Parts: sequence; C-alpha cells; structure tokens
Amino acid sequence: MTKILILGGYGQTGQPLARHLLRQSPVELVIAGRSLEKAAAFTALLNAEFPGGRASALRADAASADSLRAALRGVDLLVVAAPTTRHAQTVARAALDVGVDYLDVQLDAGKLALLQALAPEIERAGRCFITEAGFHPGLPSAMVRWAAARLDRLDSAVTAGYLNMGQALPYSEAVDELMQLFQEYQAQVFKNGAWTKTGSYELRKIDFGGAIGPRTCYSMFFEELRDLPRQYPSLRELGFYMAGSNWLTDWVITPVVMLGLKLAPKRGLRPMGKLMWWGMQNLSRPPYTVLLKVEASGEKDGQPARVQLAVSHPDGYELTAIPVAACLLQWLDGSARKPGLWMMGHLAEPLRLFEDMQRMGVEISEA
Repeated sequence: MTKILILGGYGQTGQPLARHLLRQSPVELVIAGRSLEKAAAFTALLNAEFPGGRASALRADAASADSLRAALRGVDLLVVAAPTTRHAQTVARAALDVGVDYLDVQLDAGKLALLQALAPEIERAGRCFITEAGFHPGLPSAMVRWAAARLDRLDSAVTAGYLNMGQALPYSEAVDELMQLFQEYQAQVFKNGAWTKTGSYELRKIDFGGAIGPRTCYSMFFEELRDLPRQYPSLRELGFYMAGSNWLTDWVITPVVMLGLKLAPKRGLRPMGKLMWWGMQNLSRPPYTVLLKVEASGEKDGQPARVQLAVSHPDGYELTAIPVAACLLQWLDGSARKPGLWMMGHLAEPLRLFEDMQRMGVEISEA
C-alpha cells in the first residue's frame, strides 16, 4: 500500500487533504508535524471516520534534517502542507536523501528558486517533485491547458480569481506567507508576444457571474504562467487578475499594507498581516466563496471560438486541498509520476483533473 506523509497534516489544508485522500484511494497516511499531540488527535479522528486504521501520527520537525529523514523512511511521497518555506532546502534535501517523491502546497519565490536549482539532481535521482500545488498557484495554468485542449488554436487566456471567505478565514502563518508575496509583488501580463511588468495595478473588469457579478480586478502574476506561451506559441494574451473581498480592503488597506511592507520589510510583516486579515474578516460581505475562472478565445474547426471554465467552493481550504488530491490520484496511478521538477498545473492532465475535482465537491461550470 502506498504511504504518504503529510507534513502539517493537522493544519487548515492538511486536514481536508487527508480526508479526501483516504476517501478517494487506498493509501496509508502519516500525519506529521511539530506537535505529536495534535497529530495523534487528528489521526484518531481519521481512523474513527475511515475504518481500517490507515492513518498514523508522527512528530517531524521541518527545521531538522535528521528528524525528517527518520520520518520519511518507508514513505513513498512527502506532501508539504505547512508554511515551512524558510526550511525549504532542508525539507527538499531530506526527500532526495531518502529517495521519496515530493509535493508542496506553498507559494514562495525563494522555495521555487531553490527547487529549480535542484531540478537536475531531482531528475537524475528519478524522483517526481511537484511544486506550486493548490488552487492559486496550481489551477490557473491547468485552466489555460484545459482551454487549449478545447480549442484548435489558443490566442488569449485571461484567468481571474475572487476570494471572499469572510470570518471563515482564521489568522495563521499562511497570512504571513501572503505578506511575503506582497513584498515580492511585481505584476506581469503577457501581451503581443512578451511578458510586461505592469508596475502599478493594471485593472480589468471581470464578470464572475451569479451573485458576484462584474468586479474590477487587479493584475497579479504566478510563475506557473510564465512558460505557457512557449507551450502554446499562438498565445498573444495571458494574465491573472484578482478581485478581493471588499473595495475598502482592495483599494485602501492593500495599498497601505504594501507601503508598510516596503518601509519595514521585517518588522512590518506581522502588523500588516493583521491589518489585511482584519479587513477581510470584518469588512467583507456575501457572497462568501472562492472562485477561479478562465476566459479563452481562439479557433475551433476553422471558426473563431470562445470557451470558459469556472471552479468554486465556499471554503478556500477545501479548494486548496481538492486539486491536490485530484493531482495525487494521477500520481498514484502513475500517469503523473514523472521524474523531474513539475508545477502541478503543468503536470496533471487537465480534463481529468477538473472532472475529479467536481466529483469531490467543487462546483464547476463551463461554456
């Protein structure tokens, strides 16, 4: 039986991921983290919910190479579902040393650069390392690939996200990670054959449909998008745009946060994170949901054509865990178990990915 260790398995993303994996596949799970007490408590819940005793608990410290290597012996795959990017080298090196595959649910430029530097060694070792997994990053490039599969020629692909979890969003180290992303913020869009830095916000009106309706969105950039124009040479426009939970947070608090992070990069991290979290918690109004969509155009059967895909879930942590579980179903059957370093959205077969996500509870609509 395949054994998967989830580092941070009792956290906000680790818990739903563990449940989906046990529900969808005959895997054995190790729930690991710094707190053996929390790991054991969640493991007991899992074994009560899923008969067969397929979950076990273990203490593992991302800061300790010895602890990680000991934890990974006998494991087939390490899933990093904890905000441990400052220990990314230790974690990745432990996986390589022991000889296990790897997947992370993290967004961090430093982590990505480190893994890219290790890519030749990962491929020589015959290991499959999957990074940038989750819903964003993770799904934007998969959605573009879905659109490309529906068209004979892909000319334009605009991806967009709406994030409004209201008071269902607890403060965690993941908010600190978001602040680190803001520190590195440099939006880019692909137009007329080249990636262009937008400097300040590039605004675009996106219609999310339903109760959300049209929203003014600002441009963002995920590294997973960068290589898509090479994969699809006909692309002339590509980008990601984001609408937040409320206009005051988007257009007043967010600029203040970004200025604060620029003036005090280290000392401002936690205070600015608290300010952003307060705005999202207290100023947001329904509809509470997380939604991603792609609007793409090109050619089909010799005629101009447009396609759209939207995915949504009221719980952002579920929408993070479900794409990972769907990707891992492909890893488990071998179709996505390829040596090398891969971004999730580039590795998983997109049509099956979204079908499996829908089966696991994500609302999906296409046109």
